[in-house]
Amino acid sequence: MRLCGRVFSVLAIGLLALPPLSHAASCTTQAEMAAQDRNALTAMGGRLGMAILGQDYTTLQAALLPAETAEWVGIREAVELGAPLVKGGQLQLRNLYLLDASTLAAPADTQFFCSNASGSLTVTMNMRSLPPGRYAVVLADAGGAPLGGQIGLVLAWDSTGAPAAWKLAGLTVRQGSFDGHDGVWFWSRARDLLRQEQTGEAQPATNNWPAWFSYEAARYLLVPVDFLSSPNMEKLGQEQAQIKNSPLDAFPYSLRDGDRTWKIDGVRLDASLRQADLAVVYDSTGVTDPAAIRTESTAVLSALLKAQPGLRANFHGLWAVAVRDGKQTPVIELPMAQIP
Repeated sequence: MRLCGRVFSVLAIGLLALPPLSHAASCTTQAEMAAQDRNALTAMGGRLGMAILGQDYTTLQAALLPAETAEWVGIREAVELGAPLVKGGQLQLRNLYLLDASTLAAPADTQFFCSNASGSLTVTMNMRSLPPGRYAVVLADAGGAPLGGQIGLVLAWDSTGAPAAWKLAGLTVRQGSFDGHDGVWFWSRARDLLRQEQTGEAQPATNNWPAWFSYEAARYLLVPVDFLSSPNMEKLGQEQAQIKNSPLDAFPYSLRDGDRTWKIDGVRLDASLRQADLAVVYDSTGVTDPAAIRTESTAVLSALLKAQPGLRANFHGLWAVAVRDGKQTPVIELPMAQIP
């Protein structure tokens, strides 16, 4: 799910280059907050979290920051799509962060360093085009939900109301597990796959693709927002970056398939069906008949699995995404067992 709200466009930490960041900002972690702030954020986070679990759109819309009114449709859609992810769960608040950017002179890309009392642990947050003001981030879980739903809330202090209060500025609802396996499991699995490849135990040889995408699955599942980085996430990224012969080194990827050659433009993790799928983006020959398109896409997926057989045992299925004249069109998703 995406974070809604024009103020809080998300940034993938470590993947996109930021322009110079403003440091006229501070962050207070939950343990260091004044009791009044902690209690207010706990109450607001709990109320909004329960509204998300209960699909209570009246409460959510009433709490919306006035400046984000135009984003309501997107926020409502995120909550609707997230309903299966939190179904059957009980709200559990995980972390609170109080962000103070009130000394900014104008909207700016802003970085917050959220450290504990000893300074031994620092969580970093990057906000794009952030207006001056006070903000908060609330992370929560739908404990016990089969899909391990996670919730990320961004709140903004609205001083124009009567009385002034915390208001909803953006949210995400994200899956926390694939087929019962959480982010820690996928991280451990990635390390194990690398070890098997390095020791020659992997059968068949994998070229490290399954490990690389297992790291991607771990990253996706570990936190509900993309603008937050932590020592654990940085360590995950460092381990993934050290992988040799990873997918990053492969594209564009040419696959011989009899007398044809398919060009693969990219492969990415795809959680749209709530499974650990991979989306395979390929150059289409331009066929338009539905049966021919299906035949073509199935042939592409089959050719990829023959070239990278280790993917079959480690992921649920593959999406075929056809590219023609610069336009990407999802064609079909097939479980691994249905790909020849």
